[in-house]
Amino acid sequence: MYAIVEIAGQQFKVEKDQKVFVNRLQTEEGKEVSFDNVLLLGDGDNVTVGAPAIDGAQVGAKVLKHLKGDKVIVFKKKRRKGYRVKNGHRQSLTEIVIESIVASGAKKAAPKKETKKAEPKAAAPKAEAKKAAPKKSSKGDDLKKVEGIGPKIAETLAEAGITTFAQLAKTDAAKISEIISGVRGNHVTDTWPAQAQLAADGKWDELKKWQDELDGGKA
Repeated sequence: MYAIVEIAGQQFKVEKDQKVFVNRLQTEEGKEVSFDNVLLLGDGDNVTVGAPAIDGAQVGAKVLKHLKGDKVIVFKKKRRKGYRVKNGHRQSLTEIVIESIVASGAKKAAPKKETKKAEPKAAAPKAEAKKAAPKKSSKGDDLKKVEGIGPKIAETLAEAGITTFAQLAKTDAAKISEIISGVRGNHVTDTWPAQAQLAADGKWDELKKWQDELDGGKA
């Protein structure tokens, strides 16, 4: 008699007393283990096919030892990119010996029933309220809307912890100049806190009118 059984995510054709190398099992060496996902049974001319598994069929085995397979070399290369990566891998395996093949009568472990606790009805409105609450953006405000601030300066300010118009408005112009001292260019920061305050207050028309009169943030 032979069987096709699924063991550790792989399918094997096995017979009694056959040794098989499978993916690493959690069972200790010397312990017995059984597999009930039997897909096909063959006994001479009689072949039984499961749909997908055969109910009551089971393959019994014994764990002989845990080991690692032969080393496999994985080499990756990208042409004209100078990219080369070489890695070695040894698959963790378990050697088992097939002790029995049972066609029917094997008892499968009953699946555990999950007991769900009934949630109090009062908790439902709170969940809806949480869903309705708007999410705060973790990116902050677009500081580039302030005349004189470009992408590099905005990035430098963000690294210093200034990511919103309100934070920029509370920062002294001299302090801002100190923070962006490493950025190339002649930056005049005198009007940036005031511009940021208008943006924080949502006074975009007033800010736009003022920015039309500015030159790189300089009045």
